[in-house]
Order: sequence, then structure tokens, then C-alpha cells
Amino acid sequence: MRANVATLRQRYQELNDLISQPDVIKDQDRYRDLAREHRRVEKQLVVGERWESLDNQVNENRDLLKTEKDPDLVEMAREELADLEPQLETAAGEFETALLPHDPNDDRDAILEIRAGTGGDEAALFAEDLLRLYVRYAERQGWKTEFIDATDGTMGGFKEVIYAVRGEGAFGMLRWESGVHRVQRVPATESQGRIHTSAASVAVLPEAEAVDVEMVEADLRIDVYRASGPGGQSVNTTDSAVRITHVPTGLVVQCQDEKSQHKNKAKALQVLRSRLLEKAIAEQEAEIAAERKSQVGTGDRSAKIRTYNYPQSRVTDHRIGLTVHSLDAIMQGELDPVVNAILEYRRNEALAAARGES
Repeated sequence: MRANVATLRQRYQELNDLISQPDVIKDQDRYRDLAREHRRVEKQLVVGERWESLDNQVNENRDLLKTEKDPDLVEMAREELADLEPQLETAAGEFETALLPHDPNDDRDAILEIRAGTGGDEAALFAEDLLRLYVRYAERQGWKTEFIDATDGTMGGFKEVIYAVRGEGAFGMLRWESGVHRVQRVPATESQGRIHTSAASVAVLPEAEAVDVEMVEADLRIDVYRASGPGGQSVNTTDSAVRITHVPTGLVVQCQDEKSQHKNKAKALQVLRSRLLEKAIAEQEAEIAAERKSQVGTGDRSAKIRTYNYPQSRVTDHRIGLTVHSLDAIMQGELDPVVNAILEYRRNEALAAARGES
């Protein structure tokens, strides 16, 4: 482990030197990648140096016990060891976790897509509730959100809504939210007070950068049309809305939020790149799926991942068997108990795999 600390210290210094070089600063793509690595290595090094410091103190006290004749100093060394050894064990585990292979996509911003599923109008209202949950959670994390596109439900809510979530580690924190979310509650339109079950699907994509996905102009069919819904006179009377079809894959993205056709096109391309990147990642993961034992990992949207039970104020994540009775707080964006439990589960699973445990 000392060799790991030394390696991190050397790499941290190399990155310090690199990100201060004028030619790197001019190359924004390279600078961004190096800055992300710099932040990650710095966090690893802090954990590693804490372990190293504790290990030094433990070894010094153990040496003292072997050589010291003064009974008072020996007793002092024993007391310090009793305090330091548990700290060292904890620090070693934290350092081992910090050294786990890192998915570079975790550092990216995210594209959040929510779609109403089974349940009709109630599903559209639930999709809006989920959107509000994630926007508030993003605010608590200090992230920024940007509306991209939406299709309204007939009685309120959304049939589909797409947002960008921007902030350090946004995708890494949100990625395990992908899947089918189920709600059990009495809809506002239910006169008999019966509990209904509805669902909405959530997809969290790593926001792609232009260099990630090669898109050939000839593969794109771009249609413009008149936007509908609110947005002002110019939105509704000009061909500002944009629909882009990626012909090889059949992926279709549209955007009509902005008054400018150019801005709508840029946003639509942004989402299309992210969907193509997600597709490429999914294909790579499929190749090793047989070797993976993760119960959380794939983010398969056909799988029910969570249930929100309003009568019992209960939220259950089915992937890790977690149940919390604080539904109101979670729907207000206090999602940390669930997100942290899933991330801890993932870390423990990755550690077990690294140690060769079954």
C-alpha cells in the first residue's frame, strides 16, 4: 500500500505540472480530462496519506513496546495503540476502496430522461413528481439543471421530460436511478379512495462530448416544424422546433424549448450524442454481463427497481433490499439515504470482486 501512496503522490505532481502548461490550457478537451483526473487523484492521495500517517504511528508505538524499558512510556504506547489500530484498520479499508478501478464516465454531467409508463394520467403526474425529486436533489448537491424538452400529459404532469444535470460526479451519483419506478397511492382523480399502482421509467445517460461520438452528417435526418404549446408568439409561428433522426440506429430526438432553431438543434444533438454513447457503453457491458454478479449494475430499464408506497410512507429499493419510511422527505429531494446505500453496496461488491471473493 505504501507503493500505491508513492505512485499517487508522483502522479499528483505530474498532473499539477501538466494542467499549468500553456499548451494544455489551450486544449480545453485535454485540460478538462486532466483536471478531472487531478481531482480524483487528489482525493485518493488524501485517503492514502491518512493511512500512511496512521501506519507510521502504529509502527512507532510497536517498536517502542519492543525497546522501551520505562513502564510509563510502555503503558502510554499501549494506550495509543489501542486507539490507533482501529483507526488504521478503517483507513486501510477506505484506501482500498479509493483504489478501486474508476469509471471515467462517473465524472461526467448527466442527461436525465423520465417517461410515464403504465397508469395513464397518474403515471404522467408521477413522472412530474420524480422530476421534482431529482431537481431538488441536484440543488442539494450544488449541481445545475437545464431543461431540454418535454411532452405534457393530458391531465398534467409529463409523458416525457428531459433535463441536463451538471456538476462534479453527477452521472456517477445518479446512474443507478435508471430503471422502472413504481408508485402506489390514491390518485387525485380516484373518487372511491382506491390505491392505484402506476409506473414511470428513468434513464440516466452520461452527457457525451463532441469527441466521444462520431456523427456523420449523412447519417442524420433533420426536420424542422412549428413548435406547439407555450413559449411566446415567435415559438408558435416559426419553424423553430427540431427533430433529428439518426438513420443507422433509428434513434429520434426532438427539441422545441428554445425560440431559436439553432439552439434547439444544438440541444437535440446533445441528447442524441448521449444516447449514442449510452448505446455504445451498453454494448460493451453486454459483452461481459455473464461475468458480472452485480444486482444493481446494468440499470436495465425493463426491471422494477423501486416502489414508492404513499399509504405506508415507504420507499423500497428492490435491488438491495433497502426500505426507508421517509417518503415525504425523499420526494422533497432528500435522496441521500437511498443513493448512499446503493453506492456502498456497489463498493462492497467491487471490493469483493477485487479480492477474488465469491
